[in-house]
Amino acid sequence: MVTLFYDGHCPLCMKEIAVLQRHNTAQRLKLVDIHSEEFERLYPQIDKDAADRLLHAILNNGQLATGLDANVAVWQAVGKHKWLKALRWPIMRWFADRGYLLFAKHRHTLSYWLTGQERCDACSKDVCPPK
Repeated sequence: MVTLFYDGHCPLCMKEIAVLQRHNTAQRLKLVDIHSEEFERLYPQIDKDAADRLLHAILNNGQLATGLDANVAVWQAVGKHKWLKALRWPIMRWFADRGYLLFAKHRHTLSYWLTGQERCDACSKDVCPPK
């Protein structure tokens, strides 16, 4: 099982999580919101701030993957988007990683442009705990 740590306050991220959940029919993926009590209690070894900046995943072998490595592993776990492996090829990796870092840094702005929300509704009303 691959365990993915995601930002449950990010509307764009939540759209991808919903798609992942639909494809997770074989239950090979565990999804953990970094803002949940479960995260704090069960995964103290994962730095919350780092996981908020880049996707983090614990792979089947217990190894930690981050960024696009985590993204590719997650989609492989659910058996979709096999083409993403190409982003890990040596020359492609360099460009893809920089693109991912740019996306990750600006994901809340991109969420606003694409969904009309920068943060989830509860967070925009200051109901969620501060980051």
